[in-house]
Amino acid sequence: METHDWKASAKNILKAELTRKGVDYETLAEKLKDIGIDESYNSINTKINRGAFTFQFFLQCMKAIGVNDVRVG
Repeated sequence: METHDWKASAKNILKAELTRKGVDYETLAEKLKDIGIDESYNSINTKINRGAFTFQFFLQCMKAIGVNDVRVG
């Protein structure tokens, strides 16, 4: 049975969406704040780079940067 690195996949999908929108972590923190989510640059950097964040955080990021559809594949 093939193993899959789910953390790496989660991290790569989120980073790809941020790149597509031209959003860095500082800008993401500002955009999250605009929708009522208080995250610092450091907390965002840590969560994304370790690839271990909640789906709630992922959805918040997608909402903040205006992404409605995500390809998982």
